[in-house]
Amino acid sequence: MKKQHLPSKICVVCQRPFSWRKKWERDWPQVKYCSKRCAGQSSNNKLHQGVES
Repeated sequence: MKKQHLPSKICVVCQRPFSWRKKWERDWPQVKYCSKRCAGQSSNNKLHQGVES
């Protein structure tokens, strides 16, 4: 697969586009985040949503 023809998605946290990577080959349909940092921010947001009054 040539780099210019790789599929891409938009990160649900930072709203930036990111491209397919070999390590995501098996899980590409489930990939939502561009990085571990964004995945961590998403889980932190879920934990803190019910805490604020």
